[in-house]
Amino acid sequence: MQDSARPANPRVIITRELADANQHRMSELFDAVLNHTDTAFSREDLIAAMADCDVLVPTVTDQIDAEMIANAPDRLRMIASFGAGVDHIDLAAARAKKILVTNTPGVFTEDTADMTMALILSAPRRLSEGEKLIQSGQWEGWKPSGMLGHCIGGKKLGIVGMGRIGQAVARRASGFGMSIVYHNRRQLPPAVEESLRASYVADLEDLVRECDIITLHCPHTAETHEMINAERISKMKSSCYLINTARGDLVDENALIEALQNENIGGAGLDVYQNEPDIDPRFLKLKNTILLPHMGSATFEGREAAGERVITNIRVWADGHRPPDQVLDGWV
Repeated sequence: MQDSARPANPRVIITRELADANQHRMSELFDAVLNHTDTAFSREDLIAAMADCDVLVPTVTDQIDAEMIANAPDRLRMIASFGAGVDHIDLAAARAKKILVTNTPGVFTEDTADMTMALILSAPRRLSEGEKLIQSGQWEGWKPSGMLGHCIGGKKLGIVGMGRIGQAVARRASGFGMSIVYHNRRQLPPAVEESLRASYVADLEDLVRECDIITLHCPHTAETHEMINAERISKMKSSCYLINTARGDLVDENALIEALQNENIGGAGLDVYQNEPDIDPRFLKLKNTILLPHMGSATFEGREAAGERVITNIRVWADGHRPPDQVLDGWV
C-alpha cells in the first residue's frame, strides 16, 4: 500500500543539469523540475527549492546546512544526492527532521582511481610542465638533462583511506611496480591485503615519513579536516609528491603552498580544493603542481550511472520502501 506521506508522483527538483537519458527518465517517472541552464543554485535558490518539492536532488557542491533543513517545510521528505560524498549535507539535522538522505556510492570508483593514477604518473614525470614548454614555443629539442623527473616503478605509494577508491588505486599502482602501504581506520583482512599487495601502517606519521608518493582517499569529516597539515608536510621526504582527488578540506592549503613554494616536497597533483571554484591564486604560480578542475569522476558513463542510482533511490522510496543507498548514519 502506498504510504500517504510518500506521493506516487513526487515533485523532484534537480539542482544541476544531468545526462539527457537521466533527465528524460526523471521526467517520465516524476514531476521533475530540471535545470536546463546548469546554473549553480545559490543558498536562496536551494531554500526556495526545498520549500517546493518532495525530493531535492543536489550535487556535492550544494551546501545544505542545519538551518536550511530545520526551516524546510514538512513536504520535503528526501534528499537524493548525486555523488558519493555527503559532507555537504548536515546529516544530523536531516535525521532530526526525518528527511531521508541517499547518495550514489561506488559509481565513480574506477573513474576516480583512473584519474588518481594519471596524477601519480604525471606529477613526478612533469607532464604538465612538458606540455607548457611545448606550447610556449621555447623547447630547444631533446637533451640528456632536459625535463628530468622521477620514475614511479619501485617507489613507495602511501594510500590514506583504503575504501573502494583506495583499493582501486592500489590495484593500478601494483601494475606499475610500486610498493604499496596504506593507513585506514581499520586494517583490511589479510586476504585482501595480499590480493592488493599492500601493507598496513597503523600510524599516519610513519606513512608520511616513509612514502615517495602519498594519495588521499578518505571522506571529509571533523576528524579528517586538514589532516595533512604543516606538521605532517614537514615530515615528508623532500622528493615526496602529494596527490588529492578526494576532498580539498583534507589538506591545509596554506601549509601545502608554502612547502611547494620552498620546494620542501617534490610536488603535488590536485583535483580538489578548499574553496572551489575559488582556487588560491598562489597555486597558479607553482611549476611543481598539477591542477585539475575537480574532474576525477567526469566520464559520460559514470555520470549517467550516478543519475540512474538517484532515480532508483527516489522510485524505491516513492513505492514505500527503504532506498538502497540510504545514508544510515544515525538511523540504525
